[in-house]
Amino acid sequence: QFLFVVTFTTFLLCCVDYDILFANRPLNHSHAGGAAAPDRSKVTLPDAVLPAPQCAQSIRASGWIIFLLVMAAVFWLYRLVKVLCRLLGYWEIRAFYTRALGIPSEGLRDYSWQEVQARLISLQRRQQMCVHKRELTELDIYHRILRFQNYTVAMVNKSLLPLRFRLPLLGPVVFLTQGLKYNLELLLFRGPGALFQNKWSLRPQCKRAGARRELARRLARAMVALGVANLALCPCVLVWQLLYAFFSYAEGIKREPGSLGTRRWSLYGRHYLRHFNELDHELRARLSRGYKPAAKYMNSFSSPLLAVLAKNVGFFAGSILAVLIVLTVYDEDVLTVQHILTAVTLLGLTVTLARSFIPDEHTVWCPQQLLQRVLAHVHYLPEHWHRTAGHAETRGEMAQLFQYKAVFILEELLSPIVTPLILIFALPPRALDIVDFFRNFTVEVVGVGDICSFAQLDVRNHGNPQWLSAGQTEASVYQQAENGKTELSLMHFAITNPRWQPPPPSELFLSQLKEKVQQDAAAVPPTHHVLAEGPLGASLLS
Repeated sequence: QFLFVVTFTTFLLCCVDYDILFANRPLNHSHAGGAAAPDRSKVTLPDAVLPAPQCAQSIRASGWIIFLLVMAAVFWLYRLVKVLCRLLGYWEIRAFYTRALGIPSEGLRDYSWQEVQARLISLQRRQQMCVHKRELTELDIYHRILRFQNYTVAMVNKSLLPLRFRLPLLGPVVFLTQGLKYNLELLLFRGPGALFQNKWSLRPQCKRAGARRELARRLARAMVALGVANLALCPCVLVWQLLYAFFSYAEGIKREPGSLGTRRWSLYGRHYLRHFNELDHELRARLSRGYKPAAKYMNSFSSPLLAVLAKNVGFFAGSILAVLIVLTVYDEDVLTVQHILTAVTLLGLTVTLARSFIPDEHTVWCPQQLLQRVLAHVHYLPEHWHRTAGHAETRGEMAQLFQYKAVFILEELLSPIVTPLILIFALPPRALDIVDFFRNFTVEVVGVGDICSFAQLDVRNHGNPQWLSAGQTEASVYQQAENGKTELSLMHFAITNPRWQPPPPSELFLSQLKEKVQQDAAAVPPTHHVLAEGPLGASLLS
């Protein structure tokens, strides 16, 4: 895709004669007598393509295009080396699955992750691949796979990263893009001066309290330097983002303009809603189950004024479009009129866009029940949302987690401009807090390495008093996870891995929780009484 975008864009800029293509200049053909006469016949695509020598000369004449092509070539070679290294790693993984675990490639789809994990634990008992401990647990495997992801989830949970901003006119916004995430990973985990010295251990000076200020100063300087580098590369990255977005979404938007109004879980939302020790496929499955309830909740809000405007705009545009279609059916020469196809296309886009703002007249207004259905799958919602489910402010906060596709595209396009500003101005003041976080919340596990202590799912050290009985946690406000993430992550991991043996405090919490659930289930009235209480239930029962 990268090669195609670069080659095709260069071809469009340097190898097409747009005066011929747009018929601004007549096409000249040589006749037998040697004289050239304007040819008013239809222009074909080959007529508008410049000859190869002229095309090459056009490319060499532009220093800016040559610079971009050199940058693209360097980036492509870097990606090629990276892909080849990954392929070697994938080949080793394939060999490990087929030879060590006894899972053939053609039968891989028939195995669940739990079955693969069970074979891995059994293999450790027989061959002791991890020499530092005899038994591997399910939690050890998750810690190795999700080492860096658990740190990121914890920092988002503790609001350590500067991702929330208040802007004039727009109000509170959340900004986290793939570009910003990549830069944060370079600074903290994967870069040459990152806090992690390799894939499994933190730098020794990060664990010493006496070196915290010097380490914070170095980290702040690295943030600024990386931001300046991003700023220098901003034109190249911005051009690439614009071209890639155009080639990726233009055809889909033309075919289905309403696709910009569909929603997706934002990158910030995926980190906010992710449990500790939750694998990618588990997170995708959980959020996919919550997609339809979340979309119904967001679509249940509508503006009467906007709906009236959309109906009128749709009516006017649709009327003109209908007349043009009838004229085209009556006489196809109408299509030869200049800009008639452009008008038909724009009118069709306008009609489709207007329809997306018109609410379904059969929708039942029941935000409380819809939000409960969302909570059943995503598990994390601020407590005050339950009391204000029908408020516009709640919908706005939900939109930060469940954003329009158009907003996602716009954020990614703005990322080359905004990311350097965050790295230079917003992130350095947090350097000391980030260094303290890694020192205070890193533990070394034998056979696993350094991991985030929140990922141990220890309710005594990181539990929230609102979720636990008296005396079950010793965590201070600084040590406890927000929104019950430790407890919910513990429940999710215990359900996903029923053979796992949790530590005694966590096991006590799970047993008390089971008893409470059984008591609540016994006290619940019959289902039809519960359903009849709300408008959604009344509608379903009717």
